[in-house]
Amino acid sequence: MDNESEFIRHEPCSNCGSSDANSIYTDGHQYCFACNTYIAGDTKHTHQMQTNVNFKGSAQRLQKRRISEKVCQFYRIYRDDAHLRFPYFSSNGQLRGFKIKSKSKDFKYEGETTDTLFGQHLFPNSGKRIVITEGELDAASCYEAMENWPMVSLPHGAAGAKKDIQKQIPFLQGYSEIILFFDKDDAGRKATEQVATLLPQGTVKIAHLADPYKDASDALQANDADAIRRAIWDAKPYQPDGIVDGKSLLEAVITPSPPCDHKYKLEGLQQKTHGLRYGELTTITAGTGQGKSTLTRQLATDLLQAGERVGYIALEESNRRTALGLMSVAVGKALHLGEHEQEVLQQAYDATISNWNLYLYDHFGSLSPDVIYNRIEYMALGLDIKVIFLDHLSILLSGLEGDERRMIDTTMTRLRSLVERTGIKLFLVSHLRRAQNDKAHEDGQRVSIGQLRGSASISQLSDTVLALERDQQAEDDMSTLRVLKNRYSGETGVAAQLKYDKSTCKFHETEIPIFGATNTDF
Repeated sequence: MDNESEFIRHEPCSNCGSSDANSIYTDGHQYCFACNTYIAGDTKHTHQMQTNVNFKGSAQRLQKRRISEKVCQFYRIYRDDAHLRFPYFSSNGQLRGFKIKSKSKDFKYEGETTDTLFGQHLFPNSGKRIVITEGELDAASCYEAMENWPMVSLPHGAAGAKKDIQKQIPFLQGYSEIILFFDKDDAGRKATEQVATLLPQGTVKIAHLADPYKDASDALQANDADAIRRAIWDAKPYQPDGIVDGKSLLEAVITPSPPCDHKYKLEGLQQKTHGLRYGELTTITAGTGQGKSTLTRQLATDLLQAGERVGYIALEESNRRTALGLMSVAVGKALHLGEHEQEVLQQAYDATISNWNLYLYDHFGSLSPDVIYNRIEYMALGLDIKVIFLDHLSILLSGLEGDERRMIDTTMTRLRSLVERTGIKLFLVSHLRRAQNDKAHEDGQRVSIGQLRGSASISQLSDTVLALERDQQAEDDMSTLRVLKNRYSGETGVAAQLKYDKSTCKFHETEIPIFGATNTDF
């Protein structure tokens, strides 16, 4: 078939008798898509495709999808009973095969596969811009909205995007602008990222459809061709993941944000940190038996009583023990110690957990890090929980093998990613390494940020680091609450002196430092 000529009209075929399958072209040649008879000028001969595949059916308007007969004829999208047939041509325009779609959305292929994109043979090897969609109907929908623009599609969808584009780099290099217009789902986004990195830098743009449309076909079915045109005209230059144009930050910078999402009830801690904010990671650390879990339960209880949705993952105790500990803080009675009558426990439960938005994780002895990350993400996205406590890091590491520092680096990176991706506030309990001098943390040694166990990544990836210091041999049960890191304002140092009340299971402030301008560490 001659690619230099243009289609004029359909006529009956003298060879097979078809009423409209014979096509007339400007250079005089004819081609019947029913019987594959080819007439070149005044010389008649029969030409059968070498691939033993033939055009079947006819170009018809796709009513539901609002794709015209004209566009179907252009791409040779033929309807054959209950099937749509999408022809694939070699780079020189020879028919090689068909992708066939049934009404049940099943696909099969007949003929020989090609290395070409769908519709590629219809357009020149160079030009100003070309649009690549994920599917054939998307390409046809785009062409319906913007006629005469080069619109092609991937032959194997998002799953085969990388390999399909790799084969077409020489062809695509001829275009000054390559617009990737894939579906708005995870597969489409992944394919976009994979493909964009293959193509010449500075040529790739990414088109995004406005909600509620998933792809170009959806938009056209809704009779919203304007949405397709806007998406293509407004396509943004591709930037690798993590690179952000400062000009895109206007809304983020001018949108006022509250100083905090919750205030700490410990006044000294509130003054020092300026409150609790979503999207941050706070690490709580101390020596063995210094009150890390006590402080954690107290912070969680304060939030629950304020109506916050809280996730609590205690990896070294049962949910019963965790629940009783939280109830104890709330009612001011050590329910987790000794024996209590069922009526007392029922009343405490009714006054606390029964009214709280509290969600726990029953690990059933399984401490797989992947499972725990999954449960945190589910709490955040599936249950809309904004604050999650994870007690503690060392137990999470026990499910891994290898160098401790590397394991901590990996774990902290994944936890930080969870915080960024979900927008939660994560409280993480972590141990200290053993002191290098004669005075242990259990003897009241001052805690420094360099004493966090295992890796500097704990402090680096935390927004705030809190430490408790207490001499376990002293009789006054006094502890120092110290801020070791504060990314929000830079203020560090002693936040408060705390006294633990065994009867109420809570820390109480006995002395709150006066914070001034000199008490900062930027």
